[in-house]
Amino acid sequence: MRQRINLMQQGQNVFKPMFGLSGYLAKCSIEKPLLELINFRVSQINGCCYCLDMHAKDLRSQGESEQRLYLLNAWREATVYTDRERAALAWAEAVTKITNGDVPDDVYSEAISQFEEPELVDLTLAVNTINCWNRFNIAFRTPGGSYKVGAHAEHA
Repeated sequence: MRQRINLMQQGQNVFKPMFGLSGYLAKCSIEKPLLELINFRVSQINGCCYCLDMHAKDLRSQGESEQRLYLLNAWREATVYTDRERAALAWAEAVTKITNGDVPDDVYSEAISQFEEPELVDLTLAVNTINCWNRFNIAFRTPGGSYKVGAHAEHA
């Protein structure tokens, strides 16, 4: 597929607030490796090629194992994720998919057992932020494969 608009060239004004959200999240209470894992999982759900490329490379550069990356799509069956990661992944999936117009009570109960209320708010912001990035990149067909680790660090 051919790229429709080069977002990094044409979207600078729109992306200032988006990069502001990313900057906030970089300093929030949620550990950075978990945020990256959430970014990768939500990008899998949404099928965002550019974000999958970016977050896989960022995760690897931060020391994430290949096994955990390969198993992420089947995290419920895999034994390599912590209870906190599992709660975050379930929350991220539920917020991304919003099935039946709601996030189920059991998913909330598990999330709130692993995250303090301010952390859960930060986690929800992270999920919504990556969903927004995914939708921009999917809509304008931003190609994956050329991302260099840290390429967007100066914006955050």
